[in-house]
Amino acid sequence: MERKEISNAVIKRLPRYHRYLGELLENGVERISSNDLSEKMNVTASQIRQDLNNFGGFGQQGYGYNVEYLYNEIAKILGIDRPNHMIIIGGGNFGQALTNYSNFERRGFIIQAIFDISPERIGKNVRNIPTLDMKELESFLSGHEIDIAVLTIPKNAAQEVTDRLVACGIRAIWNFAHLDLTVPDEVVVENVHLSESLMQLSYRISEKRDQE
Repeated sequence: MERKEISNAVIKRLPRYHRYLGELLENGVERISSNDLSEKMNVTASQIRQDLNNFGGFGQQGYGYNVEYLYNEIAKILGIDRPNHMIIIGGGNFGQALTNYSNFERRGFIIQAIFDISPERIGKNVRNIPTLDMKELESFLSGHEIDIAVLTIPKNAAQEVTDRLVACGIRAIWNFAHLDLTVPDEVVVENVHLSESLMQLSYRISEKRDQE
């Protein structure tokens, strides 16, 4: 059966649904209507129903959504109902900051190792996660099942490192390098351009100023 094509806008909203449902669970809420969920999320009830109908609906008319069930089902859709093992390429300040973000583990993203070329960083642990020499990358990947590689390296090294990762069988890359990577069709890349996000924020601030 051919899998239904889901829009990026819907995919981007799924983590928000999961987060809000998790908060409802923590507060002991067992069920919620699309109208009540819309008020919390600032998304229309119609949009919520449309989004969830892409995956089967999950709600009952007059009853709403079972919070725990929907929370778990969205986790399955997002693929976070099982551990995702990661490595970080680049042990500088940003790479270390990501490693220190323990919330990844609560979402099932387990960092197995950091890789770097700096002698000052190699051999050191960040939150008990070892920093290894980039020369060990291929041997490490051959002995470990890694789902995601995170790139926090300069753009002049990003493509070469990506080629090495792809050759080792990595099929998912979280890319913080300021470079659009060239990868085979079977490899998924999620680009995160922090400066572009900041510029979008700047635009919105300028727009507000102009209105005032």
